[in-house]
Amino acid sequence: MVTTLGLRPVREGERQLAPDLARGVMLALIAVANSAIYLYGRPYGIRQHIIEHDLLNRVTTTLSMTFVDGRAYPMFAALFGYGMIQIWNRRRDDTEGRRVLKRRSRWLLAFGAVHAVLLFSGDVLGVYGLLGLAIVRLLRVRDRTLLVLAGIWLVPVALMSALAYNTPRATTERSIFWSFAVDDPLTALALRPIEWVLTPLGMTGVFTAGLVGVWAGRRELLAVPDRTVRRAAVWGPLAGTLGGLPVGLTATGFVTVDDPVAVMALNAVHMVSGIAAGLGYAAAISLLARRIGTRRGPLATALASCGQRSMTSYLLQSVVFVALLPPYTIGLGGSLGSAATVALALGTWAATVVAAEFMRRAGVRGPAETLLRRLTYPRG
Repeated sequence: MVTTLGLRPVREGERQLAPDLARGVMLALIAVANSAIYLYGRPYGIRQHIIEHDLLNRVTTTLSMTFVDGRAYPMFAALFGYGMIQIWNRRRDDTEGRRVLKRRSRWLLAFGAVHAVLLFSGDVLGVYGLLGLAIVRLLRVRDRTLLVLAGIWLVPVALMSALAYNTPRATTERSIFWSFAVDDPLTALALRPIEWVLTPLGMTGVFTAGLVGVWAGRRELLAVPDRTVRRAAVWGPLAGTLGGLPVGLTATGFVTVDDPVAVMALNAVHMVSGIAAGLGYAAAISLLARRIGTRRGPLATALASCGQRSMTSYLLQSVVFVALLPPYTIGLGGSLGSAATVALALGTWAATVVAAEFMRRAGVRGPAETLLRRLTYPRG
């Protein structure tokens, strides 16, 4: 329902638990997925993951590619679309709503550009900014049309994923994200803008997930889960597992696939099933949030605090990874295996959860969120 109060930032007590809890949990998967990109100095295999030889690292990579790779960012895209509808529903009129949503999306694009150039060229903030601008043009589209568009878009998702990540054989040369393996920081700085511009080609699935998030936001499905949400919580992760496991087994040598066409097909299925998994993860967490209700324990509170400060936490992850992993800093990415890298990623995520909880207790918003709000919403 449209209010007469005008658009303003959501206050602490007005926030829904499910989206914040989902963001807080999924930032762990974001950390795991992003940290793997920093590994270098060894041959690369499918989807440019380093080729491991000992059992622990091979199992870790298999699990990561099955349950994490290409699964976290679609869930965030769905939450992004869901959140845009929450903002839209607080507008006084359509002009105000579109103006604020466009401004927010453009600033996200700017934030992403700065993040990509200075720290991490695999940035997703800019991709979400582009997604936001697309969603603004579809706010008046009927639900059925939204879902049809989301389904049709799976075709380019499959095609682009098959082409973008097609590295079936061991190679010492990176096919994407070249800056992560160069020794000279200035060369890396010059490469990152190019890599950032190419990043959306490997994240085309955000459009489908974002449109589904808009559809769910219109029904407030995360706040009041229905039968559709319960089914998604089961079938989404199952589809993600079935679609992701073949790539995980192939990347780690448990299964050998030499045919380039077969590798492309595996990549396509991996990415499409990753969208289903991401949506399923969000659905499962919404059911958990519904069960928690107002009886939040310290863990749920801390995770939700991290989710409320998701952009700040995301940027802090990049700061830690850049300080430790690239060859032009400490260079741990040239020696750490997948298992140790996952441990580092989860430790970094846990530290951001603790930091977010301290900020909540101090009554402080995340600095990135504060800046975005000041730039997005009109003064007063």
